[in-house]
Amino acid sequence: MTRVLVGYMPDERGDDALALAALVARQGRTPLTVANIYPPGWPTPGPGRVDAEWLGYVKQQARAALDQAAARLGDTTPADAVHYVVHPGRGSGRGLIQVAEKEAARLVVIGSAPRGRPGRIAVGSTADQLLHASPVPVLLAPRGYAAAPPEAFTRLTVAYRPHRGARLEVAAAGRIADWLGVPVRLLTLLLRPPGLGGGPVVADIMRRQREQAARDLAEAAERAAARAGVSAEVAEGVGVDGALRHCDWSPGEILACMSSAEGPLRRVFLGSVSGKIVRVAACPVLVLPGAGPR
Repeated sequence: MTRVLVGYMPDERGDDALALAALVARQGRTPLTVANIYPPGWPTPGPGRVDAEWLGYVKQQARAALDQAAARLGDTTPADAVHYVVHPGRGSGRGLIQVAEKEAARLVVIGSAPRGRPGRIAVGSTADQLLHASPVPVLLAPRGYAAAPPEAFTRLTVAYRPHRGARLEVAAAGRIADWLGVPVRLLTLLLRPPGLGGGPVVADIMRRQREQAARDLAEAAERAAARAGVSAEVAEGVGVDGALRHCDWSPGEILACMSSAEGPLRRVFLGSVSGKIVRVAACPVLVLPGAGPR
């Protein structure tokens, strides 16, 4: 049975990730695995007693963290639908990848690094490891998400760009949307470079790019028409942040972006544009693994 996997630390980022993962599990009617990754023994051999004491201590801390996670979940998620795991790992992201493979996870959920702005996502070491190697989609919670999570997800917006693998990527996003029972919006970001000016030549170039983006989106939406609730939109602005601000976002929105074409096949690999989307989006961001050769 596939599961939703969440990496939990007993702090704000852990609470944000847990709130998001619990909502995914409830809406997708999927069991939840809560994992805490603890450091393994010392990299250089030491006295056996010291190593044993250290491992005992970190395992105790890991179990205490999961006890806190269980208390946070309370009765919002049935106890028999939650599995708690402590796992050693040289890096939380690598450890979560190992747990995801063992648990047949459909999705890995983590929170923002502590330095993130409220309502935004900062990529720390755990996210960096996951966003360059995970074999399953990675869902990131903005900082402070647990303070006021939505009652339900309402839409999956896909940051769309035309390329050879786009059809498979849209299909993968559609399966996530079907799982959660939400409509899909295909969104193309038309990025206007800063300082470009506003003369007639620039206006004509932007108009032609806008028309081409609209045609590409119409074709993509038509191919995806087998599933209900597909819409298409072009958002224009200076940089990724400016373009995203020109869109309507509901409290229950998820924004999906694709892996870089330079990454390994069927692994998440964050490219420059997707990286900017992760950092400026004001909602949870889903990063999908590569779909194959571009």
